[in-house]
Amino acid sequence: MSCERNEPVIIDGRDAIVRVSMAGLCGSDLHPFFGRESGLDPGTVMGHEMVGEVVELGDVVGSSDSIAVGDRVFAPFSTNCGSCFYCQCGLSSRCINGQLFGWVENGIGLEGCQSEFVRIPLADSTLMKLPNGLTDEDALLLGDNFSTGYYCAEMAEVKSGGVYVVIGCGTVGLLSIVAAISMGADRVVALDPVPERRRQAESLGAIGLPPDDSALKQVFAMTEGRGADAVMELVGLPAAQQLAYQCIRPGGILSVIGCHCTPNFAFSPVDAYNKNLIYRTGRCPAGHYMRLLSERVIAGEFDLSGFITHRFGLEDAGRAYEVFSRRTDGCLKAVFDLVG
Repeated sequence: MSCERNEPVIIDGRDAIVRVSMAGLCGSDLHPFFGRESGLDPGTVMGHEMVGEVVELGDVVGSSDSIAVGDRVFAPFSTNCGSCFYCQCGLSSRCINGQLFGWVENGIGLEGCQSEFVRIPLADSTLMKLPNGLTDEDALLLGDNFSTGYYCAEMAEVKSGGVYVVIGCGTVGLLSIVAAISMGADRVVALDPVPERRRQAESLGAIGLPPDDSALKQVFAMTEGRGADAVMELVGLPAAQQLAYQCIRPGGILSVIGCHCTPNFAFSPVDAYNKNLIYRTGRCPAGHYMRLLSERVIAGEFDLSGFITHRFGLEDAGRAYEVFSRRTDGCLKAVFDLVG
């Protein structure tokens, strides 16, 4: 399944046109794909993860020394201006001028990256050049999945001595485990219904368990009956939210990265009150974190190899979505390779 679209063009002086060499397929793409999230215009180009080469620049960014035609670049999943209040305080995902790649509603929005070419608004502050030593695969993960996983662990205030639970061992969940262990976590319990993903979590240093009553009993046994110090929830469905609430101790932190589309919480305000619950959630400021984490990846502090398991051409987009959504053949992270 693929469709022909006109190539994007420069609209604003801060635009860039990038020829995409690799584009990611993310779990959040599946919400509109399965109709769990409404509003997306039919025919919108999906995708918000990419690596590529600059082929054209608007006059404003072209006259600066930040980016040049021919540069290899990557981007976070949303654009950012670099100068507003939110960009300046590190919350680039809430930039007042920013847009999310791959979301067009009622004709307004920004086409995505699962295409040969993509227009990048605010390119001088959104795009980052690939530094020496950073692979395309590393860069793609930094633009969303690893930055998001790290942000999730940071919101959970992970530190040595605590017991932490990760619910959902897709790419972001596994990278949350990587981040949590780097922050000093001694015990991380990873809950996922897929045995292969539990094994992957265990290979990273976590305890892999199915998300059932026995897992709850083990978490409570590890904490003298209190519950986990923090739970990182990366699924975005009510059952996962309820399980997170059941796992957490009074005064614990619920760090939620899963994109919830339901109108209500799976637990009540009274439930939250009765546990003195700290609830943290929101879109990761990936533009901020990918710059903070790139040098640490290059230095070898984090090994991001092995998380991308499947590669497709754009002409196989329908099959890619099916394989990724069904986790066929152990699919963890799928990408579109546009150079061959």
